[in-house]
Amino acid sequence: MIRIAVLGKIGSGKTYIANNFGYPVFNADYEVSKLYKYDKKTFIQLNKKLPKYIFKFPIDKKKIVKAILVNKNNLKKINEIVHKKIRIKMKLFLKKNINKKIVILDIPLLLENKINNKKDVLIFVDSKEQEIHKRLKKRKDFNSKLVNIFRNIQLSPIYKKKNSKFIIKNNFNKKSVKKDISVILKKILK
Repeated sequence: MIRIAVLGKIGSGKTYIANNFGYPVFNADYEVSKLYKYDKKTFIQLNKKLPKYIFKFPIDKKKIVKAILVNKNNLKKINEIVHKKIRIKMKLFLKKNINKKIVILDIPLLLENKINNKKDVLIFVDSKEQEIHKRLKKRKDFNSKLVNIFRNIQLSPIYKKKNSKFIIKNNFNKKSVKKDISVILKKILK
């Protein structure tokens, strides 16, 4: 099984790129939202650490955001609980897709949390800053302060780009994205 990990800045289009490969995708952000919605154990653990913010199940993402904005250290408390569970979910995803030729990992903090393998094919999604900002502002839950907090815990895009095997210039045009993906898949599968 070839593991392709999609890296890039917040709002660069990682999920869009990941979903265009045509292989099973492990989307960490989606899995986190499922934990907040359906996993009572996650609620109990977060409630113990942050009772002032997390006091009702299912967990309201706005309460998570508020906890982080009030104190950046709350992000660390949340990550300690959530990242362990995401690792388990990723292992289950990999086990379930063991017979697939390729799987795609869409995990924003893949390198930061050392979830990657040395054999992972790293692909960096490179997008223009003004495009990223325009797209982020369209998100219904956009908060520039929160985006900056998350950017500060991520490795630099320069580092990620330098350590990636491939770079996709995401101009948010489906035709060119598909073409780039096709070229990358041919190189990987040869």
